[in-house]
Amino acid sequence: MELDQIDARLLDLVQRNNRLTSEQLGARVGLSASGVLRRLKRLRSRGVIEADVSIISPKAVGRNVTALVLISFERTRADTVDRLKREIRKMPEVMSGFCVTGKADVVLLVTVNNIEEYEQFTRRLADEGSDIKRIETMVVLDRFKAGFTVPLASILCW
Repeated sequence: MELDQIDARLLDLVQRNNRLTSEQLGARVGLSASGVLRRLKRLRSRGVIEADVSIISPKAVGRNVTALVLISFERTRADTVDRLKREIRKMPEVMSGFCVTGKADVVLLVTVNNIEEYEQFTRRLADEGSDIKRIETMVVLDRFKAGFTVPLASILCW
């Protein structure tokens, strides 16, 4: 989708604070509130804006363990990967999932209440993926940056 400067400025603003009103956004990008709403609706319908969310601190809600989970397959076959992706989408512990290159085939960002819950999660994961060769876990010691902001400087001309 072709984005103009106003689209890019709107995206930059809403990804940093999606609680700004259409009036506030309009004042910052030079549009009326209804013009802002039309553009945001178009950006959502075309999949440029995937979701409007609040970022919640896992620890604030009792999710005390965060881990990066690297999964390697015995053989990487499309049906195996697709089946595991379907199952992972159903697992509430998984915050994000990525198919990757390198030593691992899949990387997951997982949060759980405690290590016992993590052990149950990995057992379910191993049961779902019969072609899983290895599950490697890196426990997060300190989350010093969290977010989903996409850098837009390359399309913004201030």
